[in-house]
Amino acid sequence: MTSRRNFLSGAGAITGAVAAASVSKVAMAALPEPVIQTRADTMPPLTPNTGRTYNPVVTLNGWTLPWRMNNGVKEFHLVAEPVVREMAPGFKAHLWGYNGQSPGPTIEVVEGDRVRIFVTNKLPEHTSVHWHGQRLPNGMDGVAGLNQPAIPSGKTFVYEFMARRPGTFMYHPHADEMVQMAMGMMGFWITHPKDRHPLIDPVDRDFVFLLNAYDIDPGAYTPKIMTMLDFNLWTFNSRIFPGIDSMNVRKNDNVRIRFGNLTMTNHPIHLHGHEFLVTGTDGGPTPKSTRWHEVTTDVAVGQMRQIEFLADEEGDWAFHCHKSHHTMNAMGHDVPTMIGVDHRKVAKQITNVVPDYMVMGERGMADMTEMEMPLPDNTVPMMTGEGPFGSVEMGGMFTVVKVRANQKPGDYGNPGWFKHPQGTVAYEFTGQLPAAPRAADAGAGSMRAQAKPAQDVEVKVRKPSAGHAGH
Repeated sequence: MTSRRNFLSGAGAITGAVAAASVSKVAMAALPEPVIQTRADTMPPLTPNTGRTYNPVVTLNGWTLPWRMNNGVKEFHLVAEPVVREMAPGFKAHLWGYNGQSPGPTIEVVEGDRVRIFVTNKLPEHTSVHWHGQRLPNGMDGVAGLNQPAIPSGKTFVYEFMARRPGTFMYHPHADEMVQMAMGMMGFWITHPKDRHPLIDPVDRDFVFLLNAYDIDPGAYTPKIMTMLDFNLWTFNSRIFPGIDSMNVRKNDNVRIRFGNLTMTNHPIHLHGHEFLVTGTDGGPTPKSTRWHEVTTDVAVGQMRQIEFLADEEGDWAFHCHKSHHTMNAMGHDVPTMIGVDHRKVAKQITNVVPDYMVMGERGMADMTEMEMPLPDNTVPMMTGEGPFGSVEMGGMFTVVKVRANQKPGDYGNPGWFKHPQGTVAYEFTGQLPAAPRAADAGAGSMRAQAKPAQDVEVKVRKPSAGHAGH
């Protein structure tokens, strides 16, 4: 009953699959064959072979959904279904997504395209699809109960509208939204300009990904769906470092990176080694008079950001959320602080009885890479990733932009670690050091203190055990 067809050369596991069993063979013949992807690799850009031409994007640890042309209409087929997503090597999550993955495949169209999307629901409950940020007929907006009936399990609905403005958009459910988005249901949408646009410059590389978050206990497989703020996995496209691919570019490439935030909090996204311009938001391209160079841009909940920069500095440059706990993996919550207390012997004794026991090391969390504490099955260390000089000690929303002079145009392959020119790496100093200056006192205040305590009080800080629900 299952037909299989390879749509993209070199894409490995991208194949067709039948839709829900309730769809008749006659109805199936009218649908484009759904394309399923089960690998979490970054796939090559999908060069359009029908319709208007454009410069395709590359989805970080993802892929672009193929289409068919039917009497001038660009037709896609999305399948909402349970999926297994590898979040990092050795760690898989049971999520809900589209066409075999979470996030679902990126949809790329051109301004002015007539678009028809068939959505087949293979979830155990009803769903819908909201086309976040699009201008379209109200009945195509995808809010179940308000604009349309919800799509029952086993049924296929059709959305049809014109892609009216170029920009960076998303799609996600608007039915049982808290559950379905917590389970990973989301995807990216790009509308390319049909002609040369005064506010949209051509680029050499164009990357896209979504920011999403999960609460999955170490050793578990399924996210908690009632979590409000206390998530423990912060992801780029449902991947956590070191499972996130690097973005590999050629020196002096003009690079565009687009990202959308479907988590429950804001994210200050930071690029090392370069300055960028924010050239687009949910509302479309930004006026050039409003742009200034940044190294960090904050993206709020439900927002999109499009940044551009000239990759003119060779190297392996970090790219990450600047909230430090968002560059950590699971097990980062409710961990007692034991800085200054040598507890290594007792910690090893406790883990013989309580395997999941963990505290912050006496000198900081870097101790944990030395202690090599046992981990539950199906999880990854809180800080991990091996670089050319040792442990990177990162996780979550962290990856690398690799800039190379010898990276060929159109080559997105990983060039390996950067070979630093001699004398350009920080090194240990073994000479004679001058005395380091120290502050003589706490400094003078603007007003003299009154009612001071009889004795000085030293404040001792301990991390609260209630988690960081305020983030």
